[in-house]
Amino acid sequence: MTSTVDLAKLHIDDFTPHQDAEFEMQAADRVVALKLAKVEPAGNSGRPGGAFSLLFEGPKGAWLPQAIYPVRHPMLGEIEIFLVPIGPLGDGNGYQAVFT
Repeated sequence: MTSTVDLAKLHIDDFTPHQDAEFEMQAADRVVALKLAKVEPAGNSGRPGGAFSLLFEGPKGAWLPQAIYPVRHPMLGEIEIFLVPIGPLGDGNGYQAVFT
């Protein structure tokens, strides 16, 4: 059984060292490789750890709908993230997660 990360404890500094790293997203019917393309602060929301945004680049092709997906990284573990398609990013499809 995989334990999931507590989103409330995540901080921008947890992701900054992993920019350009590959993450695996579990979609309904397959695993999708995502590259963490950008990590950005997102103002002061009063959230412990601060507000921040993650931009992921996925493969070109059919868009995945906005939804909560399990996303895995070897150092961070499995994180349940709400991802929203945002349009083309780099050579693929862009998805954003915002922590506020």
